[in-house]
Amino acid sequence: MSANLIKIISAAIIGVALGILYGWVIDPVQFTNLTPNLLREDYRADYVLMVAEAYHGEINADLAARRLGVLSSEAPAILVAQTLAYAQANQFTQTETNLLQELLSAMQIYQPQNSANP
Repeated sequence: MSANLIKIISAAIIGVALGILYGWVIDPVQFTNLTPNLLREDYRADYVLMVAEAYHGEINADLAARRLGVLSSEAPAILVAQTLAYAQANQFTQTETNLLQELLSAMQIYQPQNSANP
């Protein structure tokens, strides 16, 4: 190898190492004030599925609706219906689909609790 080629390769390796050091250690990117509605559709579906699994164990529609409210300002029933359609189109398991259907049924009849005290 020629001396110039060795210098070029060395400079490239040092540059990459310094770039990684700067980007990961010295000044890493910090995301702040992000909302869950920025999640990709598959991650949103996973979140709703986790809410459905929690609902199945707790049977607490108010808590499930609040958890879904973090994800979107849409009505909980609409959000779950969209996720159920996504699940059916993307070969979710029958158990997962059943959990989503159970949550959808609960969200369709859900009436928020009035938190005002007289």
